[in-house]
Amino acid sequence: MEAFQVAADTELFIKSLGEVPPPEARPALIVVIGLPGTGKSYFCRRLAERIPSVILESDALRKQLFPTPGYSAEESAYLFRSIHRLIDSLLKKGIPIILDATNLEERHREYLYNIAGRRNARLIIVRVEAPPELVRERLLARARGKGAGEFSDADWEIYRRMKPTAEKIARRHFAVDTSRDIAPVIDKIVKEVKRGKK
Repeated sequence: MEAFQVAADTELFIKSLGEVPPPEARPALIVVIGLPGTGKSYFCRRLAERIPSVILESDALRKQLFPTPGYSAEESAYLFRSIHRLIDSLLKKGIPIILDATNLEERHREYLYNIAGRRNARLIIVRVEAPPELVRERLLARARGKGAGEFSDADWEIYRRMKPTAEKIARRHFAVDTSRDIAPVIDKIVKEVKRGKK
């Protein structure tokens, strides 16, 4: 029964995406990893300006499935099963993707590595970080009033709780500090994507 529901939710996600970029022979799956408040969503938007892609933001997708999320382990597990199925479906069609999610544990990232391998996608991993004092400022500002398009409910306490769970990324990846100029890292990722198309 759950498999049927996951499939139905995947279709719901696909319909909500609107217009998608044209398919490619070898699409990129860009996995953007980082703690809350580090600037993942901003980085993803800037990256998508240079690399036409569907941005899959886990916080936004969670609220499509669970309008008042409880953030339980079961809820998160279900959400990511749906997201993984969505990624698989889009890559099968040749649609390039930028995934915006914390993805702090390697065992969870393995699912993404496997999907990329199965679909012959160009896997690019990006770790986004920022100094804790800046993250705290951002999360306090977020708590005072969310801007348009802001879906995350994470606050400073959640950041502090999640920080020790962030595991080393086992694969080659880019690192970007959003307290600095992010353009040089975006340039490198654009080159990497172009190289993958040759």
